[in-house]
Amino acid sequence: MLSKQLYIGGKLISSGLTTDVINPATLLPVGSIAAADIPQAELALEAAQKAFPIWSKTSIKQRTDWMYKLRDAVIENEQHLRECVHLEMAKPWASTKDDYQMLVDSLNFYADAMLNLAQETLEDKEGTHVHELRREPVGVAAAFLAWNFPLLNLAYKLGPAMAAGCPIVIKPSVKTPLSAYAVGELCAQIGLPDGVVNILSGPDHKVGDAISASTIPSLLTLIGSTNVGKHVIGTGATSIKRYSMELGGNAPAIVFADADLTTAADVICGVKYSNAGQICVAPNRVFIEESVADEFIEMVLTRTHSVNVGFDKEADIGMGPLMDSASWQRIDGLVKEAIAQGAKLLSGGSKPPGLETGYFYSPTVLLGVTPEMAISKEEVFGPVISIATFKKHEDVLNLANDTDAGLTAYVFTQDQTTADHFADELRFGEVQINGIKYAINLPHFGIKQSGVGVDCSLLALDDYLAYKRISRAL
Repeated sequence: MLSKQLYIGGKLISSGLTTDVINPATLLPVGSIAAADIPQAELALEAAQKAFPIWSKTSIKQRTDWMYKLRDAVIENEQHLRECVHLEMAKPWASTKDDYQMLVDSLNFYADAMLNLAQETLEDKEGTHVHELRREPVGVAAAFLAWNFPLLNLAYKLGPAMAAGCPIVIKPSVKTPLSAYAVGELCAQIGLPDGVVNILSGPDHKVGDAISASTIPSLLTLIGSTNVGKHVIGTGATSIKRYSMELGGNAPAIVFADADLTTAADVICGVKYSNAGQICVAPNRVFIEESVADEFIEMVLTRTHSVNVGFDKEADIGMGPLMDSASWQRIDGLVKEAIAQGAKLLSGGSKPPGLETGYFYSPTVLLGVTPEMAISKEEVFGPVISIATFKKHEDVLNLANDTDAGLTAYVFTQDQTTADHFADELRFGEVQINGIKYAINLPHFGIKQSGVGVDCSLLALDDYLAYKRISRAL
């Protein structure tokens, strides 16, 4: 079993409290962490606050040098970091590469970005002043991470915070803290200045609320559900703070009759079954034009039946388990309720044969899902493809937009006019046309109830940097 300590104020420490990390495939403990309580949360916040005057004034070159040192340590410890993700999530080994690589990419990208960030001057029409626009660190940042991509989610926050000069307190989910704690070990190993990065995990209602309610953080950033986002904003109202939040999604995927059906089936099944569907951008509602529905559904079923479900580092596993019993019960309940309300089960809908232990759920396909069903209204966050058919373009546009979520939408068509029209009219932060692409340099954000602020790209730095105008009279 792995054993991990808190990383606070530049030191690896214990708390007197421990929490086991349970593998959701075997239901056995794979590690133990030193768990934080309110005193440790306060200690981490104070360490970050103490570091701010020093780290914020550290030259960009010195900060980026530290980022490169951490990147090198991450690269040297790839196998261990991936092993942590593999064990704490039972994520297929091949899939752990994405988590690890995003951390490397983030440290590289934001270090390079800050080195090349130019100062701006503003025009003075009367010619009486010279104006300079600066961007300076906003203050201490606090980050709450979802459990579904333990290192990737950490990467989204760590890179821009370090580059901008903001000390950060990172709270990974207590379900998947091992890989984040391992990053704390690397920070200690390279001798990162005290308090620049602090990593601790513990109960949300204690540790999370203590961090949110503190007046120390200038920025609260979160990856999680919309309800958690509302809670964090509410508890954070003790002071004026910035918020950057990537929240829940309810992504539509619209497949038109002229689409490349092979590509559409590959993308939809690939995203929906990757990570057992526990992805905020996974297609939640699939709308297929009626004239090609039979052909497309057959393609989806072929791919569904070929998914190798399990937990084995040495095998070619395509999908692991759900995270916990609550997730399994909720998803199974949504599927059963949809069937009772008239949806047709084409595949799955239960535990896979031979995988009775663990929170495995079969890749599942439902047909005839209607907007009234809960499985259409809620973010499923599981390996369930819900299919409905349509005839008229405007009807499906209205159905796709009929959600409070606004993270990602997918459109598959070979007609440029149709693609342009739907790209204009779909009310989502991201519209992916005939494919899917995510990278550290591409902004990731939602609208409506799917969040505020930006992850990834240069735009993310705006959450961690504050503007200052300096005007000098001539």
